[in-house]
Amino acid sequence: MSIKKYGLKGMFLIGLIALLIQGFTKFDLKPKEKFIGLQLYSVRDEMKSDPRGTVAKVGEMGYKFVETAGYSDGKFYGMTPAEFKELCETSGMKFLGSHTGQNVPTLENWDNTMAWWDIAIEAHDQAGVKWIVQPWMDEVGYESLEGLKQYINYFNAVGEKCKKKGIKFGYHNHDKEFTTEFEGKPVYDWMLELTEPENVMFQLDLYWIDQGGKDALVYFDKYPERFMLWHIKDKEELGGSGKMNFNAIFAKKKKAGMKYGIVEVEEYNFEPMVSVKKSLDYMETTNF
Repeated sequence: MSIKKYGLKGMFLIGLIALLIQGFTKFDLKPKEKFIGLQLYSVRDEMKSDPRGTVAKVGEMGYKFVETAGYSDGKFYGMTPAEFKELCETSGMKFLGSHTGQNVPTLENWDNTMAWWDIAIEAHDQAGVKWIVQPWMDEVGYESLEGLKQYINYFNAVGEKCKKKGIKFGYHNHDKEFTTEFEGKPVYDWMLELTEPENVMFQLDLYWIDQGGKDALVYFDKYPERFMLWHIKDKEELGGSGKMNFNAIFAKKKKAGMKYGIVEVEEYNFEPMVSVKKSLDYMETTNF
């Protein structure tokens, strides 16, 4: 190869192409792994009998993080925040979020409930979690608009406390938030409109909104960027029912404001550990 034949500019281009080809051969061009978590309620019995072994197996499956459903008295599944965090990390995962909470307090019980939250938030802060989600309301929130507003004010207050520690606070729905209406508007819409976005985010359960007769895509358009978390769920293991149009929903992640997707399996066609592995395998076939 000579300068005379190709010229200086041609030689430069040939050299540049050669370097690029050499560089590409050094990179693994496999598709990027999906960052998918598991709600540990999916393996609730296993977490009761062998929490350490179960977390290790979940990590071996390929899940990247966990969300707990086992906080009590400053501990997670009987472990200190530091112990449980270390367990997750040695299992190749992060401990990012937690389900816990208290019913809306009466005026007389407000201070006691807020004190409970102070202890809970401190424990979650020690564990380094990014979010705490309350996954229920009691009957007060469904009996009247006044009762629902009590919950909304309560959640705003709890969210303010969490925010001071750098933790996001959110709410997880079931189907009743969509089938119960006040003044012609579903409970969930009231919650979205009256909670303070800086204090309360939403963990949308994709199965339960469908069971409540509503369309997640409509909510993404109506309330964009309010749904930081998704619970990715089917009737049993993911994809088993053939009725959930996950790819259409996943295509709207940015519109929804979704940052973390969490698999949850509540009913099973197989042993729970098999079902959660099949669900992760299914996620790898999607556009998530």
